[in-house]
Amino acid sequence: MSDDRVMVSEVAEGGRFEAHVGDEPAGLITYRIAGGRMVLPHTEVEPRFEGRGVGSRLAVAALDAARARGLSVVPACPFVRAYIDRHPEYGDLVG
Repeated sequence: MSDDRVMVSEVAEGGRFEAHVGDEPAGLITYRIAGGRMVLPHTEVEPRFEGRGVGSRLAVAALDAARARGLSVVPACPFVRAYIDRHPEYGDLVG
């Protein structure tokens, strides 16, 4: 692996944010928009990238996007729920 930077980008037509470490896919978080809410049902990190902050970067990208769009969040994914519990600055988004 040539680059340890985690880069996250949105694939709106696919309803997901994707993380890459260098040029390698490292994980994703899926979402759907319904009734003014961003539902976050699933986060997945490739096993070899676990423990490197990939899931957290994905959660932040999705939560920040929801805030920027004026959406509340439904953290259906246990990882996202736990992330919000550990980072109360995102608690106001849950609805």
